[in-house]
Amino acid sequence: EVQLQASGGGLGQPGGSLRLSCVASGVTIFDDYAIGWFRQPPGKEREGVSCIGSDGSTYYSDSVKDRFTISRDNAKNTVYLQMNSLELEDTAVYYCATDYLRCGNTWYSGDGMDYWGSGTQVTVSS
Repeated sequence: EVQLQASGGGLGQPGGSLRLSCVASGVTIFDDYAIGWFRQPPGKEREGVSCIGSDGSTYYSDSVKDRFTISRDNAKNTVYLQMNSLELEDTAVYYCATDYLRCGNTWYSGDGMDYWGSGTQVTVSS
């Protein structure tokens, strides 16, 4: 069974940076999986943040585009989310999830994701 472990959350300052990692285990060929990052701000619905396909295609929500960068290291079964220019509104629990091969046209909804990892808390505060 596929398992995902998100880490790297913590306290960040406005304008600062954090890097999240999502490590997958139980996968036969990690290269075949698309990985998405999602977040749930306090008191709000879950939202899609970014997704990277098996071919390296990347997708971002409008709220994080030009600030966040998603990347993958297939040798380490890991996907990263580099978060720069942090804003107070980035405060949320961040989750990673998998889909097969592609992120899908509605990746941001999370509906197509098959496996979800435990979350990591990101708090942006001055």
